[in-house]
Amino acid sequence: MNGSTADERLHGVFPIVTSPFHADGSPDTASLRRVADYVVRAGAQGCVYPAIASEFATLADGERESLTAVVAEAVNGRIPLVVGISAETPERSAALARQAAGLGAAALMIMAPRSAGTAADGVARFLDAALGGVALPVILQNAPPPLGSSLPAETVVEILRQVPRIAYVKEEVVPCGQRISALLAAAPGLAGVFGGAGGRFVLDELARGAAGSMPACEVTEIHVALYAAWRAGDRRQARDLFNRVLPLLNMGGVFRTPVTKRALLRRGLIAHPRHRDGNPELDQQDRAELDAILDDLAPLMTTSTRLAA
Repeated sequence: MNGSTADERLHGVFPIVTSPFHADGSPDTASLRRVADYVVRAGAQGCVYPAIASEFATLADGERESLTAVVAEAVNGRIPLVVGISAETPERSAALARQAAGLGAAALMIMAPRSAGTAADGVARFLDAALGGVALPVILQNAPPPLGSSLPAETVVEILRQVPRIAYVKEEVVPCGQRISALLAAAPGLAGVFGGAGGRFVLDELARGAAGSMPACEVTEIHVALYAAWRAGDRRQARDLFNRVLPLLNMGGVFRTPVTKRALLRRGLIAHPRHRDGNPELDQQDRAELDAILDDLAPLMTTSTRLAA
């Protein structure tokens, strides 16, 4: 399997940039630029777009390509950009991979569709065709349904054997920590395994040797501070930060995109909390609870934000 030298490896906090929409459901590119810029200024080691938390499955082909270009322009090479190329056909993924290379992406992230099945041979064939000849590091995402297939760790290891271009795995099938340990033990050639699942298990993942985490983007500076504390050996500070942000992570685990967008709206980064996916709406009490959580986190949200006129 392809590896990298230590100083080349992707590591740290790679937030998933959300896809803001106007009230009518059309893409809001001005808000998207603000969110991408905020993630950079908040100190993230990299970022990802588009992925599940970006509502990629709801984006039309033209929207997806244009919004990816917006994110690449906003990031402007300041941090590594991982471009998600998951799609229903290998031809579509390959086209997205070529666009990503042209935009200067640092890596590709792909999750084989459920139509590719759960057998290693079938998934590997799909990935071989989907990655084409684009010479960028590849992150294999293993996620639960409805978009993912919850591949067993043994299947992931076999896919890595058959598709040596894959350098990283994003593992977010629970129990995430145990699966990260299993992958690192069985596939020592991997450059790294990232945690996902909104960052709800990040301390366990880091303790097991994860390269980093790919959380949602609404409180990026808190995730960055937690990772910095862990890297510095200050486990108490890392745990204190985790305990403070956990109520938000738990609420995000239930509602997902609506929590991210309500938080970004409150922070002045997006103009409207509209989402296209099927996640449940927040009612009045949910919004009040989210406000209370964000009030508690306000001293930690140190990156300045501003909603442009």
